[in-house]
Amino acid sequence: MEFDLQEELKKLPDKPGVYLMHDAMDRIIYVGKAVVLKNRVRQYFQKGGNKSPKVLRMVSQIAWFETIVVDSEAEALVLECNLIKENRPKYNTMLMDDKGYPYIRVTVEEPFPRIMLARRSKKDSSKYYGPYTSSTAVRDTIKLAHKLFRIRDCSRKLPEDIGKARPCLNYHIHQCDAPCQGYISEEEYRKSIRKAQDFLSGQYGLILDQIQEKMRQAAEELDFETAAAYRELMFSVQKMDERQKVTDTAEENRDILAMAMDGTDAIVQVFFVRDGKMIGRDHFHVQVAEGDPEEQVLQDFVKQFYAGTPFLPRELFLPLEIPEADSISLWLGTRAGHKVSLVIPKKGEKHRLMELAENNARMILTRDKEKVKREEARTSGAVRELEEILGISGLFRMEAYDISNISGFASVGSMVVYENGRPKRNDYRKFKIKWVNGPNDYASMQEVLTRRFSHGLQEQEALREKGMEDAYGKFSSLPDLILMDGGLGQVGIAEQVLDSLGLSLPVCGMVKDDHHRTRGLVFRGEELPIDSHSEAFHLITRIQDEAHRFAITFHRDLRSKAQVHSVLDEIPGVGPARRKALMREFPSQEALRNATVSQLAALPELNHTVAKTIYAFFHDGEISEE
Repeated sequence: MEFDLQEELKKLPDKPGVYLMHDAMDRIIYVGKAVVLKNRVRQYFQKGGNKSPKVLRMVSQIAWFETIVVDSEAEALVLECNLIKENRPKYNTMLMDDKGYPYIRVTVEEPFPRIMLARRSKKDSSKYYGPYTSSTAVRDTIKLAHKLFRIRDCSRKLPEDIGKARPCLNYHIHQCDAPCQGYISEEEYRKSIRKAQDFLSGQYGLILDQIQEKMRQAAEELDFETAAAYRELMFSVQKMDERQKVTDTAEENRDILAMAMDGTDAIVQVFFVRDGKMIGRDHFHVQVAEGDPEEQVLQDFVKQFYAGTPFLPRELFLPLEIPEADSISLWLGTRAGHKVSLVIPKKGEKHRLMELAENNARMILTRDKEKVKREEARTSGAVRELEEILGISGLFRMEAYDISNISGFASVGSMVVYENGRPKRNDYRKFKIKWVNGPNDYASMQEVLTRRFSHGLQEQEALREKGMEDAYGKFSSLPDLILMDGGLGQVGIAEQVLDSLGLSLPVCGMVKDDHHRTRGLVFRGEELPIDSHSEAFHLITRIQDEAHRFAITFHRDLRSKAQVHSVLDEIPGVGPARRKALMREFPSQEALRNATVSQLAALPELNHTVAKTIYAFFHDGEISEE
C-alpha cells in the first residue's frame, strides 16, 4: 500500500513512544523517542524551522515511518536504545565499539567455593567483583588469589566427588589444599575464601604484612627457596596494589566521561572509579553525523553505552549538560536499583580529573583519526566503490557462499554476511549437504541457496502472520547483493534458485584468472573489470576468503567427528550411549588418544573396565592408570 504522509501524520498518537524512519529500500535509517509522538514526528515534516543539514538529508530519504507507543518516557528510552543497537540506523549517532568488561566471580553458594572469570554479572548467589577493563588483569588476579589462599580451580562437584579421583598437580606444588580428597574441612576452606574476598576487595596491606612475615621466618630458618617464593608473591601483590591508583577519598563508584570531536569523528574517554580507586580507563569511537552538537552526541553515547553495561556507578561525571539529563538519570537509577546522578564538575580535584580525561580524549582522537579514516575506507568506502562498479545503490547487506568437501565426503556449505563492509558473524550459517551425493559443487550450491531463501521466505511469512514484520529470524533478512565464488556458472545457479522462489535479488560472480585470483566481476551477464589495488577489490577478497575459511572449518570439524565415530565403533563395550558421551567429552581422535584411564573412567557413562579397554585400544594393549 502507498504511504500517505499527511494522513499518517494526522493519526499520530499524543502518547510517549518510539518512531522509526524507513527509506525506499525499507531500511530503518533513524530511530528516535518522544514524550509526545504527535508533536515530535510532525516537526520533521514541517516547512521552515532551523533544521540541521543532517535532518534535512534524512527527511529527504524518508519513504515511510512507524511508531511504537509505550507507557512512559523511561520505557521509550529503553526501547530506543534497543532498536538502535539492533538496527544500527544510518542517521543515529553510533557507538562503534561493542566492548564487554569481565568480572571476578566467587561461587560462595557452593560448599567449597571457586574463584573464576565471568563475562557478565548475574543475579545469582555468587559474589561478583568488578567490572575490570582488562581480561589479562582479571586472570592475573585470579591466579594470584589461587596461589595466596590455596583455592581450588577444578570443576569437581564437591563434596559429592570427594575421594573419587587423585588430587591434581596443584596439591603437589602446594597451591591447593585438596578439598577433593577431604584434606581440608569446609569450615577451614571457607576461612581461606573470606581472606580471598578481602584481597579481591582491595585490602592488600594485611596480606603484604603476612607474606613479609612468612618470608622473614623462612629466611631465618635458612629455607631460602621458600623465602624466594614468598618474595615473588610479595612482588605480585605490590604490583596489583600499584594498579589501584587512588583518585579521591570519598570511596565512591563513579565514571568520569570526557569527549573530543572533530567533524564526523568523536572519541569518548571513560575513567572507571570503584571504591575510590581508578581501576582502569577506556576510550570509544563514536560515528557522528555532520552538524550534530556535542551535547547530543554525548547524550547518545551515554544512552547506548549504559544500556549495555552490567554495572552502573552512583555518579557519572560529564563535561557538559545533556538535554535529557533528568529522564536518563531516572532510567539509569531504575536499572541500577539505586540513584544515579549526572554531575558536571566545576572546580577542584573532580574538575582536574575531568580535564585529564579530556586531554586523553583529544590525544586519542588525534592519534586515531587516520586509523578511523582507513577503517572507514576499507568498509563503507569499499561498499560505495562496489556500488559504482556495479551501477547499483542502497548496498548494505552482502551474503557470500562456498562449498567444501573431499571427493564428495562430508560436503558442507557456508554462508557469510557482511553489513556496510563489516562481517556480521551472528548471521553466519552452516549447511550440511543433504540432497546431493558425490562431489557436485553446482548441485550442492543449488541446495544451499534453495534452503537458505526458502527458509527466509517462510520466516517472513510467519512473522507477518504474527504482526511482527520488523522482527528478525535466522534467515528472514534478505541480502542487497549475493556474491558467488565463481563466474557465469555459479551466477546462473543462484539466479535459477531466485527465479524459482519468485525473488529478485542482484547476484555478482567473482571471476578467477589462471592463478585462482579474482580478475573481475560478473554482473547481469557482463564481466566488469576491477582494480586489484582498490578498496572494493580488497573487500571482495576478504569476503571470499571468509566464506572459504568458514566452510573449511565446518568441514574439518565434521570430518574429525566422523573419524572419532568410526573408530569408536570398533571398540568392544562401546555402544551408542557411550559413543555419544565420548564424542561430547573428546571432540577429536587425538584428544581421545591422549586421555588417561582416570579421565575416561570419570565419565558417568563408563566404568573402570571399559575405560581400560578404550585406553588399551589406542595404546596397543598397554594400560596406564595415570
